[in-house]
Amino acid sequence: MERAQERAAMIGVDTTTDGPDGPVQETEGAGTALELLVHGVGGTTPQDMLNDPRTVRITGDETAAVFRRAEDADAEDRPDDHRDGPVPEAYVWCNLTSGNSARALWLLLLPFMVVNLAHWMRPTAHDRERTVRLYGLLVRLAGLTLTVLLVAAACEVALDLAAWQCAGERACAERHSWLGFLSPAVSDGGWWSHPGRRLALAAMVPTALTGLLWYLSRRTWSAYESQQPMSREPEPDEESGGTSLGRPGFWYGRRLVARLRAAHTTAGLLTVAAAVGSAAARFDRRPGGPALLDTLGWLLEASIVAGAAFVVWVVCRRGRSENRLDQELDEHLVRRLPLAALVLLALALVYAGWERPGWQSAGRLPGDPTFGAIAFLQGLLVIVLAVVAHLLHRTDPDPRAVLRGLGGPAVAMLACALGGVMSGGVSQRVADWLDGTGTSIDGPPVLLTWQASVIPPLLVLLLLLCGWLAWRAWRLRRAELGRVGLDYAGEPRDPARTRRIASTRAMATLTDRAPLLVAVTSTATLLLGAGALAGALATDETPSKAADGTYGFVHGAAETAQALGSWLIGVGFILFVTWGRRAYKDASARRTIGILWDVGTFWPRAAHPFAPPCYAERAVPDLTWRMATWTRAEDGRRLVISGHSQGSVLAAAATWQLTPADRKRVALLTYGSPLERLYGRWFPAHFGPAALASLHAELDCWRNLYRLTDPIGGPVRLPGDCGPAVDREALKDPLAYGRTPEHPLPAPILGHSDYQADPAFAEERERLLVRLRPGIPAPRPQPAVES
Repeated sequence: MERAQERAAMIGVDTTTDGPDGPVQETEGAGTALELLVHGVGGTTPQDMLNDPRTVRITGDETAAVFRRAEDADAEDRPDDHRDGPVPEAYVWCNLTSGNSARALWLLLLPFMVVNLAHWMRPTAHDRERTVRLYGLLVRLAGLTLTVLLVAAACEVALDLAAWQCAGERACAERHSWLGFLSPAVSDGGWWSHPGRRLALAAMVPTALTGLLWYLSRRTWSAYESQQPMSREPEPDEESGGTSLGRPGFWYGRRLVARLRAAHTTAGLLTVAAAVGSAAARFDRRPGGPALLDTLGWLLEASIVAGAAFVVWVVCRRGRSENRLDQELDEHLVRRLPLAALVLLALALVYAGWERPGWQSAGRLPGDPTFGAIAFLQGLLVIVLAVVAHLLHRTDPDPRAVLRGLGGPAVAMLACALGGVMSGGVSQRVADWLDGTGTSIDGPPVLLTWQASVIPPLLVLLLLLCGWLAWRAWRLRRAELGRVGLDYAGEPRDPARTRRIASTRAMATLTDRAPLLVAVTSTATLLLGAGALAGALATDETPSKAADGTYGFVHGAAETAQALGSWLIGVGFILFVTWGRRAYKDASARRTIGILWDVGTFWPRAAHPFAPPCYAERAVPDLTWRMATWTRAEDGRRLVISGHSQGSVLAAAATWQLTPADRKRVALLTYGSPLERLYGRWFPAHFGPAALASLHAELDCWRNLYRLTDPIGGPVRLPGDCGPAVDREALKDPLAYGRTPEHPLPAPILGHSDYQADPAFAEERERLLVRLRPGIPAPRPQPAVES
């Protein structure tokens, strides 16, 4: 222990701490100290984290585990051997978000992930429980419309474009021989050439898609949501902590996800049943049609409407239960609701396949009203959500919250836009592929064509905005040139070196411009979407004027934009999957774009069950159990949890799950942390100033390291009592401007990586370890938040 005190004195750390009766000196009774390392975006290996090729797994499995150096495997049994330094442990969780490159297909679920993010972006609000519940309800309804939209787009491609239009036209069917057996002209009136039977067969495509989404959601649900957190009683002042992340049931959303999965699966199956049954029912309602089939059609459609109403009721009825571990599961609802929808779908397929003499496929299936209603409903939900978010923000204003509390509605609008662009673009591309260069089919509904046409003007707007951001970065770079000279005063000037440092700092600030990018994009998307809806209605009402005068010019411009937009969708889809595969296989690519994906999958699936699974529902309980079992030992063990990047967010979330007594035995060291810069601004209700201040007040100590060259990490902006503030002064990057005896080779610009290379890291870690002691410190007053 004397060696530890001597080393602490060398770095200027006071080995006394403030106890209830005054300063207390560290004693020999202090237990073994543990440093729990949590890596960030991109993942790593335990060998790299522990700087030792020989590591052993202490606890965990192949997915996520805690490792130690082989020589420290039994450190608890040899406490005297670790008096002069902590026992390092590495929690490796990268397999929760990366792995087989086929998981890049999860990127296709991006709209669902984005709308789930909007649920967690609500503003901070106290004593407005009904308004908060209304906010969550609106987001869940927006998520439900995305499921219906995706399945309806699959119905459009399979039922309308392929089975109805292309198979019904001889020229189109002959170009695609695989459709020949469905065409009455090619197959000479074969059994499958009946329009209803063609639709019933094609319905297998959207049904299989719905089944695939159900399977993926259920498989990940059993692997992630079933991981039970450490049980504990809720604290009496749980609501006053400033965040709900510490509630016992926050990381256990098993019941809600199961309910939503059943509801969304049912909605998808009912959408397929409606697409098949409505086409046959429309034919049966013609004058002189068979009365029996007409009656069956009305009964089928009434059953589908009743089922849809029940699905909406299920989605609206129950939100998240966080105040306790909800062990119940609505078995009857979860099992019977999709089964009932499957029975309705089977009846719709039998009904559509009934023999109907004289029924021929012509024109389009009646899909225009469906897509128009979905687009209108999504726009209305986003507008109402914005009003609710504004009311919540006015209740408890947070100047650091993005877009004055409207971040959630803006992101929800982006989710709806992604769904609309994907459905419209894919439908347009499939129609172009089936039709070739001819005009044998009518193509997708007019609204989907107009939605594809908004892509080019939106891209032009984004290019202009990116140009403006580049100009701002260039101006900031010029300002940073002088600051770099002041930071490295007395060094020989190297203009190229100075420009590189200044450019890196300027580019790192672009992260803070993301709210502007989201605001412009979502606003433009809302306006362009309204224009697309109006254009589709105008085209339907005035088709004869589309080739004359002004209408002809508008029609030609729209066709050009539609063709360009459909091609851009195809190229974008290829790039999307390619980048996704690279992100899972290439660590450098993952560090570049992985932060956005890891932010999206950090949050539980509260609004959409088909979103990618929440890795934190496994990682946070893992860390909580490890910290609690260590700090509750009788020999006065100490713990520093050290988190980098996204690992700092996991560390904070796990610390909130501890009891107050356990939190007093924990010190937190964060570096390259997005806790305030990203999470605090985008998720103010959970990581806002009050939440971070309460966390700091309940910990023994918290220190944060950041660099001006880091595009992700930043200060947490809190005062402190184990230093002048939680934040240490921004670290120099690079460590040396030119060659020095300590750095004979040029020091690299590290940015977001390798914080351990800075001597400040070891100094702050030593400061935290010396400060901790076996006894529980006296309570401290909660610090005020810096503006």
